[in-house]
Amino acid sequence: MTGIPQHPNVDIALRYHEAVSRFAGGEELAAFLHPDMVHHELPNALFPQGAVRDVAGMDAAAEAGRRVLREQSFEVIGAVASDDQVALEVRWTGTLAVSRGDLPAGHVLRAHIATFIDFRDGKITGQRNYDCYEPLAPAPAA
Repeated sequence: MTGIPQHPNVDIALRYHEAVSRFAGGEELAAFLHPDMVHHELPNALFPQGAVRDVAGMDAAAEAGRRVLREQSFEVIGAVASDDQVALEVRWTGTLAVSRGDLPAGHVLRAHIATFIDFRDGKITGQRNYDCYEPLAPAPAA
């Protein structure tokens, strides 16, 4: 990846996103997270009220993701590191495993994400996501 700075916390953030892309849970996910970790997902098209999750909530979200999505990927476009904070620009793609509302199984969701991750002692203590989803409507039949 070009434009990705060499920084220990950036490396952790990238490995964390790789694990999340595999729907990591349990000990694999917890290895990245400080026990006091709080994740804030700001309101977006999928979570209109937003969400606040602790470590257990992150594990539950991974489990929910495994049920709803066939696969997902995070493409990190850029990163900035300053002391114990990393900011990432990410393109997310997820393929539905099951239908959701008007969206059929196999529908591909896309989002452009800015995420700010706080670290302490090499562990993630906080994450704030600003997820901007592309239109969720299925493509019209040809």
